[in-house]
Amino acid sequence: MSNKKSQLGVTPLSEDVSAWYNEIVFKAELADRGPAKGTMVIRPYGYAMWEMLQAQLDQRFKDTGHVNAYFPLFIPESYLHREADHVEGFSPELAVVTHAGGKELDEPLVVRPTSETVIGEMYARWISSYRDLPVLINAWNNVVRWELRPRIFLRTTEFLWQEGHTAHADEAEAMEETLQMLDVYAEFARNVAAIPMIEGEKTPGERFAGAVRTFTIEGMMRDGKALQSGTSHYLGTNFAKAFDITYTDVNNAVQHVHTTSWGMSTRMIGAVILAHGDDQGLVLPPRLAPIQIVIIPIGRDESGEAALAKANELASELRAGGVRVHVDDRDASPGFKFNDWELKGVPLRAELGPRDLEAGHVLVAHRVGEHDEKGRAVKETIPFADFVERVPHMLDEYHGYLLARADAFREENTSSTDDWDAFAEQVSTGFALAFHCGRPECEDDIKSASAATPRCIPTYGEAAEGVCIRCDNPSTYGKRVVFSRAY
Repeated sequence: MSNKKSQLGVTPLSEDVSAWYNEIVFKAELADRGPAKGTMVIRPYGYAMWEMLQAQLDQRFKDTGHVNAYFPLFIPESYLHREADHVEGFSPELAVVTHAGGKELDEPLVVRPTSETVIGEMYARWISSYRDLPVLINAWNNVVRWELRPRIFLRTTEFLWQEGHTAHADEAEAMEETLQMLDVYAEFARNVAAIPMIEGEKTPGERFAGAVRTFTIEGMMRDGKALQSGTSHYLGTNFAKAFDITYTDVNNAVQHVHTTSWGMSTRMIGAVILAHGDDQGLVLPPRLAPIQIVIIPIGRDESGEAALAKANELASELRAGGVRVHVDDRDASPGFKFNDWELKGVPLRAELGPRDLEAGHVLVAHRVGEHDEKGRAVKETIPFADFVERVPHMLDEYHGYLLARADAFREENTSSTDDWDAFAEQVSTGFALAFHCGRPECEDDIKSASAATPRCIPTYGEAAEGVCIRCDNPSTYGKRVVFSRAY
């Protein structure tokens, strides 16, 4: 066990990412394992992150014309069989209810792994004319996918998410929706979670079961691996034909609708943990942090009471300005509190002791940023008169710092290559941009030989042609594909 672990109780990320991640989730009180294998209990600190993610993402959905609804948890098993690729893709992950109310059911019920089928059934009832289109609905719910190797937030048997489901008159309108929502996810990740994403299309071998085209946002984590953080699918008329979702157009001809679906889940919390964390613990972006600044009064007896009173006064003013602030008045040493809040990733830490009261200022440190030669965070001295106004600006600056750091990290760990040995080495630590023939059997060979998969064909980027990194067949996609090992 390293010295750092003995002090902080956490394996350094730089030594073992897997151990670090598991320890951080528990020690920072984000979540715990549920009684049933593969399930998780999201604790208040972690759930507060989900609530803020939900609120900010939901507003973006409403701003783009979407409304929320709710659909059933149980789906008749026969519904999944109506779309052949869909049932084949999800069959290994299904949880099926065969008995209820003390007797065997006439038809087994599937606990929803996703809602395309039940929503398709309802859209068939609701849509009859071109005047009914488009239908732009989102649902916030839970889904169940039986996982063999669960990992909290990243891959659990039951998880929370939102799933958008829309119906349109034609392919052009549905594709516009598909790409619009992909951009919403990428903008949210960048401007709220401080994670730069690569937007792109999945190869046929990585496509969502039942989709015509699947698009994704892929983020680079601190160990160089990719994490798929949101997806948007153009479903064509596949589900419309399976569920007979038709409308009468302006010429009185009957047409099938074109549908889309898109989703982001509690996996995004895992992305935040892995994209920003360090050896000391969590590093939370301020726009998702349950506590944006903690004020720690220092002192005992009368001096301690005076510091606490001033801390509460400043906290009240910050709350009035919309800042999420906490005053730590626990009976514990300042050092313990500093380490505790550092572990939990709070963006700003303010210290207020007798000398600070006398001088009329607060000492503020960033969770990450500038450090002195002894590795201690450099503290900014802020007069009481400026403190409340200054904090929101400091939070915005901190968000910018995390985003710039993540951008630079991805840039440093991404490279183009046309050589297999260089490719295999590159995907062990980051993203490789390489040409690909597009054949599923070649993808399988690449994964077997390097543990890497094609994450996406970037939406943006220069057009280029070449030969496949593995089989020397001509490239298919007209540009380099992003390959990486992934969570």
